[in-house]
Amino acid sequence: MESTTKNRQPVSVLRTLIERAYGAGQVPEGDDFAHEITEGWFNVAYRIVLRDGQQVVLKIAPPAEIPVLTREVGMMRAELEAMRLVSTQTSVPVPRVDYVDLSHDVVDADLFFMEYVVADNFGLSADAGRLSPEVVAAGNRELGALNREINTVVGPHFGPLLGAGSATWREAFTTMVVDTLDDGERVGIDLGWEPDQIRAVLAENSDALDEVTVPQLVEVDLWAKNSMIRDGRIVAILDHERAVYGDPLMEAGLTGLDMPFFGDPTEFMAGFGLTELTPNQRTRRRLYSLYLAVIMVVETRYRGHTDTEIYDFGRRELDALMATFGHTR
Repeated sequence: MESTTKNRQPVSVLRTLIERAYGAGQVPEGDDFAHEITEGWFNVAYRIVLRDGQQVVLKIAPPAEIPVLTREVGMMRAELEAMRLVSTQTSVPVPRVDYVDLSHDVVDADLFFMEYVVADNFGLSADAGRLSPEVVAAGNRELGALNREINTVVGPHFGPLLGAGSATWREAFTTMVVDTLDDGERVGIDLGWEPDQIRAVLAENSDALDEVTVPQLVEVDLWAKNSMIRDGRIVAILDHERAVYGDPLMEAGLTGLDMPFFGDPTEFMAGFGLTELTPNQRTRRRLYSLYLAVIMVVETRYRGHTDTEIYDFGRRELDALMATFGHTR
């Protein structure tokens, strides 16, 4: 996916970074050692082949001068914290982090190297028909179970993993939505709705958020395309940068309940241990989908998209979700 946030670097810089991370003896001899992993939407990522043939991944955060959403400021550091929490407090498989550089000495951005997981992308393989229906169903159930284990990690506050956070989930989630609406207003994005209308829907339904009293680790972006599968088993969970302490019902695997484009969540829910949702839970889940639709529209301006496909999709989903709260245009 193309985006102005991708902080691509020349071969000479990549060589310097490899030497800092692995030593001069691992700097590749030729120039064909770095291959961009293009599926991501935010950071640039490279598959690097070291001199001894070992493969690793380098992730680099956006350039310092590129505007990002409020929730995306310092997001790579949040990803590293999420990976630390998952790797030390659960049995969920995440890639090993080899080297972290937050100094900005070589590149004016945070970056880290991690192991390259030799496996297939679960979501991409499923979409391409390379996996049987039975393997896809089992994989989604396993993804739900792994996600639920991640949710057993409890944080000291609600909201961002790093920083002060909030005392309540209502306060933390409201801040997340309002920040994104403010981001949209800052760049003049047309949501099809006045931001105050969306703020009003949140305020009218925020009592449901008060049921959430334990700040659990929530991945937010854990879906099939952020997981790797080998021999029918999930062997790695990727891209943890959007994790927060909050409500497990916010997990991406449940998005299909309100946004059918994201697929039938039945198998994921089975592994997740969830069957029926109470009225308050349904309200919360719709609020989380509403927030996602707002993000999808707003971030197109920050990514420098040259076509309107994602913007148009986000607008349609936002209209549909506003309708579930009794608001139509």
